[in-house]
Amino acid sequence: MSCTKEKRLGYTEEAKRIAETLTLEEKVSLMGGNVTLNEMMQDMMADPENKHYNYFPYPAGGIEKENIPPMLFCDGPRGVVCGTQKSTCFPVSMCRGASFDTELEEKIGYAIGEEIRAYKGNLFGGVCINIPYNPGWGRSQETYGEESFHIGEMGSSLVKGVQEADVIACIKHFAFNQMEISRFKVNVDCDKRTEREVFLPHFKKCIERGAASVMSAYNLYQGVHCGHSDYLLNQVLKQEWDFDGFIMSDFIWGVKDTEEAANGGQNIEMCCTQFFGDKLVKAVREGKVAEEKIDDAALRIIRTLLAFQREYSSGMEVAEERIGCKEHVALALQSAREGITLIKNENRILPFARDKTKKIVVLGKLGQKENTGDHGSSQVFPKYVVSPIQGIANVSPKSQVIYYDGEDIEHARDLAKEADAVVFVVGYDHDDEGEYVSEAQSEGYTGSMGGDRKDSLGLHENEIRLLQEVGAVNQNSAAVLIGGNMIMIEEWKDSVGAILMAYYPGMEGGTAIAEILFGEVNPSGKLPFVIPYKESDLPQVNWDTESQYYEYYHGYTKLEKEGIAPSVPFGYGLSYTSFQLDGVTFSTNGKAVSAEALVTNIGEREGAEVVQMYIGFSDSSIDRPVKILRGFKRVFLQAGESEKIHIVCPASELTWFNEKSGQMELEHMTYEIYLGTSSDARDLTMGRIVL
Repeated sequence: MSCTKEKRLGYTEEAKRIAETLTLEEKVSLMGGNVTLNEMMQDMMADPENKHYNYFPYPAGGIEKENIPPMLFCDGPRGVVCGTQKSTCFPVSMCRGASFDTELEEKIGYAIGEEIRAYKGNLFGGVCINIPYNPGWGRSQETYGEESFHIGEMGSSLVKGVQEADVIACIKHFAFNQMEISRFKVNVDCDKRTEREVFLPHFKKCIERGAASVMSAYNLYQGVHCGHSDYLLNQVLKQEWDFDGFIMSDFIWGVKDTEEAANGGQNIEMCCTQFFGDKLVKAVREGKVAEEKIDDAALRIIRTLLAFQREYSSGMEVAEERIGCKEHVALALQSAREGITLIKNENRILPFARDKTKKIVVLGKLGQKENTGDHGSSQVFPKYVVSPIQGIANVSPKSQVIYYDGEDIEHARDLAKEADAVVFVVGYDHDDEGEYVSEAQSEGYTGSMGGDRKDSLGLHENEIRLLQEVGAVNQNSAAVLIGGNMIMIEEWKDSVGAILMAYYPGMEGGTAIAEILFGEVNPSGKLPFVIPYKESDLPQVNWDTESQYYEYYHGYTKLEKEGIAPSVPFGYGLSYTSFQLDGVTFSTNGKAVSAEALVTNIGEREGAEVVQMYIGFSDSSIDRPVKILRGFKRVFLQAGESEKIHIVCPASELTWFNEKSGQMELEHMTYEIYLGTSSDARDLTMGRIVL
């Protein structure tokens, strides 16, 4: 059972009694990381094969004489960062978001929690739920997609799974963290409706569903560092949302001032104590920080740690053998299978027929790369990684598999002409996108320097040329895209018959790619973002800036509001079978809206479909989206099998923020309600309900 908020609150009186016995110095000692800056930098500069960032769980606080354990931090989100050649490397969150599978995400959370326990940790810092305002954000691979409702559902499922393993789940980065290159200096601003309807609801949902910890962000919001923000940390989190857990800063640079951070509601400075500790004790002694602030932090920290320690499976240890065990690796493979998305399949060239594919050519530098994503704080070090070419060779052992990086176009053409099938593996790696630390701040840190995709949202020029000039040479040509978010396809999409979006698919990603190419697995992922015809259709961002304003619309809602057709719609993904929705009905009881349908697999093989429910607002008296996602259900069916599905959306999910009243309000009017298989109107059945 998960350590719920109700269980945690049951430890309030005991935590208060303990806190009252502590000196000011002891209470403040709970509020800082126990790793020195020098120790951390030495780890970050080490040989990754032996030591690296978060090689061991980073401790903070802890008072042994009172039996208060330290908080022991393990990073994520694609698995546990600790150790070397051990942890399970799951697909990145964006790939898992494409599965729309909340049940699988909960299982992945539990597996991650088990591995953290086996590493002797007690906190998972890998529930990243920031919204990519523009898909060029370098760390958007760490979140689930562009849509707040979808992120909230997936993120809260990860929280639930982690905490069912009696590990504290930390959601991050609160809030408005959507760029890398400027993350330490940018001041973000937006209007109140945008704040409350677009950028905060998924955080609120994760808090309501039990998340026990929050990490603040590096950036500023409306002129104040998020780690110091009285508005975000005290007023919104602790007062409005009644958050019972503790808040920690983002690492090293997340706290800039002792008094501002403590008064602003920050509870723990991670993972090195630079501004808290003795400086905070002094600030309290001088009356610059009220001791009540320290008492509040101590209560939150002690209560949370006690609750998870006591609720933890009757004190049973998790064996080290659970780290990277076969069950967890199987989950990673299943996640890749479910997330990889078939965007195009002209003339059904996929799946390749194994008996007719004697010679297969793999083109592109990424074809033989063990590419699991960013090399920053989210990098996981598994026992092995299956590359695309390894996967193809393993899945089709009787085929002759030829690899070429594609540098010489003429040679690539010659190889393609003689092949039975051609697979282009193109896209990004950690040098192109990922966590960014400038040289001025790195102090020798040799981690990822990818940053944001500031030049283009498309492929590299040499990859575009390779696809354009070689793709049409062989009618059995498929492109496999690797990357953490949307990749533009317009310049080359007509040159190949099939396109798979593989994201960064984890340690077993090459296996899943090959299984889908050869039809052992039926693709079922759905795009958790829209693909536009032009980059200019998306919100524009200056990636190197000290100020950024976020508008209300982004992603598919922006395109729909402006009447711009996408190249590929949000929620879209093809299958090797076909599905039909019959008997679609919509209803409301005044407190929620519901959709029902009979989903039938009318094709010739098993497969999964993601049925999506959208709500429209054409009768609204205020500016609102054309429609927004407000429910989804993944259903797996054998050929000819049917299942009745029921999707419910609480009326509270349809509210808007009234800046005059300062409240979320429900409009009483007629709403459109849509049910179907993507956000495209052609894939949806529409009805109307009155609330």
